Amino acid sequence: MTKQQILIVDDEEINRLILDGMFEGEGYDKLEAANGQEAIYHIENSHDIVLILLDIIMPVLDGFKVLEYMQERKLLDEIPVILITSETIGDSEDRAYSYGVADVIHKPFYPYIVKKRCKNIIELYQNKQNMKMRLKEQEKEILAQQKEINDNNEFVIDALSSVIESRNAETGDHTKRIKLFTKIILKYLKEYFPKYEITDLQADLITRASVLHDIGKIGIPDAILLKPGRLTDEEFDIMKSHTTIGCDILEKFYRNQTSEFDQYCYEICRFHHERWDGRGYPDHLAGDEIPISAQIVAIADVYDALISPRVYKSPYSKDEAYEMIMNGKCGQFPPDILECFRLAKEDFFVTMESSDMFNFS
Repeated sequence: MTKQQILIVDDEEINRLILDGMFEGEGYDKLEAANGQEAIYHIENSHDIVLILLDIIMPVLDGFKVLEYMQERKLLDEIPVILITSETIGDSEDRAYSYGVADVIHKPFYPYIVKKRCKNIIELYQNKQNMKMRLKEQEKEILAQQKEINDNNEFVIDALSSVIESRNAETGDHTKRIKLFTKIILKYLKEYFPKYEITDLQADLITRASVLHDIGKIGIPDAILLKPGRLTDEEFDIMKSHTTIGCDILEKFYRNQTSEFDQYCYEICRFHHERWDGRGYPDHLAGDEIPISAQIVAIADVYDALISPRVYKSPYSKDEAYEMIMNGKCGQFPPDILECFRLAKEDFFVTMESSDMFNFS
């Protein structure tokens, strides 16, 4: 096993001998350098340095140049440096601490005091490094556990949405396409509309939450849900209640009301039929009153409904569906989301063509 190393940097040999002697029998390998250039050589070629004792005034490269080198490479967080100097000028000491040195000791010094301070600093830095390693390991474990939880949640959510689709006599891939369309729109929203400040994590949460947009349909009677013809006004009012029924279901399942994912599920479920002009349902929200998550899923849901066969209609072609949405024939959508939809047009077409589910004209 390689011994830990202490690098002693001083242009005066007698000082190096004194400092070297302090650690005799302590289990360290000692490296010596007579100037900053030699010190940098040792730093570059050694991987077990646990402490550097550094003089300031030296030929070739002084101690501050060594500190600059270490600072640029962020080595001062890993390797403690004790500056040992004969200078008594306060500015030099302030400058040294500004680099992040662990300590400054003035010559002449008492070897046993320097030795004690060195040991304390080595122990402090090693404890800090060990703590960092433990935290990284714990972070990996937490991330792995979170991934497992997310995967399990996704499985349950996908299974639940498939059950809902089977009741609704849909193809079974409706929610998969909604996820894809939502993800595509979010890509363009993040790129072209940074004002919404959507992070990668939020985009992922919104995408996963989108599959629960129609969970409330599980509470709609089959006679209405599967009716092949036009719904009466009374039947349509019952159908519209799937938004609020879904929220009631979610509130029973999700108890952590502060969870961002739960919030997106609720927003999307309740508001994905709201429209920009306030003519949607159930709350007749208008403009930016509609959460951005619901705005995105709304246009994805309408587009997929248009291009999909239903018991009450044949599918529209991809171009027809696109024009209908852009021309406002399916209600008003937010201008920013419409622009994202326009930018994503080809991505949507490619997604549909690769699904092998439709016969587009």
